[in-house]
Amino acid sequence: MAFDSLSDKLQNIFKNLRSKGRLTETDVKAALKEVKMALLEADVNFKVVKQFINSVQERAIGQDVMTSLTPGQMVIKIVNEEMVSLMGSETTEIKLKPSNEITVIMMTGLQGAGKTTTTAKIAGKLLKKGRKPLLVACDIYRPAAVQQLQVNGDKQGVPVFTMGTGHKPENIAKAAIEHAAKNDFNVVIIDTAGRLQIDEEMMDELINIKDAVDVSQTLLIVDAMTGQEAVNVASTFNEKVGIDGVILTKLDGDTRGGAALSIRAVTGKPILYIGMGEKLSDLEQFYPDRMASRILGMGDVLTLIEKAEEAVDKEKAKELEQKIRKAEFGFDDYLEQMQQIKNMGGLEDIMSMIPGMGNQLKGASLPDEKQLGRVEAIIYSMTPQERANPNILNPSRKNRIAKGAGVDIAEVNRLVKQFEQARKMMKQMSGMMGGKGGKKGRFRLPF
Repeated sequence: MAFDSLSDKLQNIFKNLRSKGRLTETDVKAALKEVKMALLEADVNFKVVKQFINSVQERAIGQDVMTSLTPGQMVIKIVNEEMVSLMGSETTEIKLKPSNEITVIMMTGLQGAGKTTTTAKIAGKLLKKGRKPLLVACDIYRPAAVQQLQVNGDKQGVPVFTMGTGHKPENIAKAAIEHAAKNDFNVVIIDTAGRLQIDEEMMDELINIKDAVDVSQTLLIVDAMTGQEAVNVASTFNEKVGIDGVILTKLDGDTRGGAALSIRAVTGKPILYIGMGEKLSDLEQFYPDRMASRILGMGDVLTLIEKAEEAVDKEKAKELEQKIRKAEFGFDDYLEQMQQIKNMGGLEDIMSMIPGMGNQLKGASLPDEKQLGRVEAIIYSMTPQERANPNILNPSRKNRIAKGAGVDIAEVNRLVKQFEQARKMMKQMSGMMGGKGGKKGRFRLPF
């Protein structure tokens, strides 16, 4: 995730705070100075950082905190609460009209932010909620923009209204509303043209669309990888066109991600969704409290549960839990788990959502998505007995498996090692599931 570096730094700062026992005012100020540097390095807006640190310090050096039996924990609690407040406290939804009226959503943003893909993702989300969305292709400039929207619309099962590239965007939008009214669509999502940078012509075009049709919500898509520039873009769009909310994309990338902590404070506009990958399903509702928890290394159990409920077969999960408890977890189960983990967004993403488990991934050599095909080839080269009982894999068996899969024996050995790591991790997670092996009150997976 974009905040991995920031999360690591904050966890180290908090670890030092917790280890001190009683805190002095000097201890708190020194820790907050480190927090300030970590936030600035994550590209959080300078004014936002200054205000944030002042708010935390004012609360953290109060009598109740300093005389507490666990002052370090109290300071961390205050940082968490202030971070949630910074990002908006409450989750904000796209405002929709009653289902018998047409809600018009205009999607805006610069080129390269992922606007067209995100437009299709939003349509898919609304379709699942029982709405009848219509996508509208108003980007008449970028080569293949119309085709891209049509391809993504088809994948989501959402129709696309297009008049080609020979009409003005505002006229296409007006015709799309008429088409929606005649065909019982109740959400119209307009994909507008982006530019490499903000210019007056683009802004005028967006204003013309808003003048031509009754736009209910104007959403801005910004690239989290551009850091503070994303905040500047949001401010300019809000000033020139008026926006109702922001969708942050590429938050799964190797980026500092400070935009997520700055946009609400600078623009006053909420973040509605965050894009966490390329797939059309990789769009998450933005929850300020969950994001703060993830940034501070406290996990995000609720999002994990939601992902699991969407991706995991409950009956198979129950069978797997029994196998883990009875130490019967084999390579067939491992392969099935890899497929489900892939559907949930990847192992690293999942583990980062479990409190205390994120750090256990560091240094672990677990297979990524690209390696899954080779993993399958190796496992399918094993006999059913070997897949069910990995303990019998001696050097001669491994040699035979390597030849059958067309790989070097080192890859087979690596997979066996990865399997053992996964089995160990599964056993640890099983203890957190509750039931016979788990302690009451601890995290329970929704299987």
